[in-house]
Amino acid sequence: MGSGREGPAVSLVVLLSGPNLNLLGEREPAVYGTATLAEHVARAEATAVRHGFTLEHLASNHEGELVEAVHSARGRAAALVINAGALSHTSWSLHDAVAAFEGPVVELHLSNPAAREPFRHTSVLAPVADGLIAGFGGLGYELAVDAVAQLLKGAP
Repeated sequence: MGSGREGPAVSLVVLLSGPNLNLLGEREPAVYGTATLAEHVARAEATAVRHGFTLEHLASNHEGELVEAVHSARGRAAALVINAGALSHTSWSLHDAVAAFEGPVVELHLSNPAAREPFRHTSVLAPVADGLIAGFGGLGYELAVDAVAQLLKGAP
């Protein structure tokens, strides 16, 4: 008899958006552009559909809610795309949650953290992510889903 736990849905990709991303389009447009979070998510959804995936999105300004979302994705989603905002540089609890996720993980940033303030130069998520897409603005959402598709196919 089986364990009763089903494996991850190969077609589900979970996209997580961290603190202050709800302000995209109005917060620092010179850094983050004028597109809203909804527009970025729509771009990711269109890319997911092209690959035959379903995209589920959660945005939260609360670290614990993002941790819970990663836990909820375990055994249910094939992959994660995470734009954790500033939590990328500080959240060890999110790091630990992501480390326990079984599938591919792509860290995403609209801007290039390496070209910004020194505190943004280190990501605590990078050691537990398969890769990082940064500095491409809204295109990054497409690139992240494309990367997930390649990783799920077993491509390096």
